[in-house]
Amino acid sequence: MPRALITGVTGQDGSYLAELLLAKGYEVVGMVRRTSHHSYERIEHLLDRIEIVAADLLDQHSLTVVLQDTRPDEVYNLAAQSYVPTSWSQPVLTGEFTALGVTRILEAIRLVHPSARFYQASSSEMFGKVTETPQRETTSFYPRSPYGVAKVYGHWITVNYRESYGLYAVSGILFNHESPRRGIEFVTRKVTDGVARIKLGLSRELRLGNLDARRDWGFAGDYVEAMWRMLQRELPVDYVVGSGETHSVRELVELAFGRVGLDYHDYVVSDPRFYRPAEVDVLLADPAKARRELGWSPRVGFAELVAMMVDADLKRLGSGLP
Repeated sequence: MPRALITGVTGQDGSYLAELLLAKGYEVVGMVRRTSHHSYERIEHLLDRIEIVAADLLDQHSLTVVLQDTRPDEVYNLAAQSYVPTSWSQPVLTGEFTALGVTRILEAIRLVHPSARFYQASSSEMFGKVTETPQRETTSFYPRSPYGVAKVYGHWITVNYRESYGLYAVSGILFNHESPRRGIEFVTRKVTDGVARIKLGLSRELRLGNLDARRDWGFAGDYVEAMWRMLQRELPVDYVVGSGETHSVRELVELAFGRVGLDYHDYVVSDPRFYRPAEVDVLLADPAKARRELGWSPRVGFAELVAMMVDADLKRLGSGLP
């Protein structure tokens, strides 16, 4: 029975990946920070089926011990400080977790368990001020936030450990992927939660930043399968993973309000406080290589994703849950 270690198992992607791997017959070990205040809400239904271990991306020794003790076949590094606005207010901490944290895990693998296959969660935010559209594996990086910069470091250190030490280490350059389990601070979930609150009479307006920013959005449950497929190939190769479609925040808002029969113009306020210091205007994936070599393509479309998220927030808030 193969064994996988997932850092960031309590997050959106970690929970979907844990479900996928369990369904494939894996033993799943989830890594959490001992000092973390994150709830186990997303993996509560899995806690009797996975092993939880404590370690910290800031502490080399704890990572080495976990690798030594669990000896996983596959390691998925999904833990990070992953919220772009927070990376502006906490740039050094973002670098520690999102950049140097990758190095610490790779070093632990190199020292005690070099046969493990390693997946690094790279990000479309590395492209930032894009040099070409759409973005593919060969597109140069131009990050526009401390988060994006840290992800570029994590990406290149993964390449370096692969090429220097012969580790099976790959990066998935994933474009935006959402779900009902997305953190409330991210714009998609902020919108669907806001729509549900307005529909249920719990709120009267929704304040957002740049409605014209465009992203390539997909369903997180689809994207974790691409992660797994990357580690099943004979040779370690990096891939861009996305839908190949771009949509504006305005389209997102229109669909979400339309789902509950409301006109967004009556409720949405564009607030300059929510604009980024340096905006990333258009991110659009060219996932041709992943489709061709991994046999991967997204199953859930944009409109279906928005509807799924609105319905989930209506159900949650209608049940009186926070």
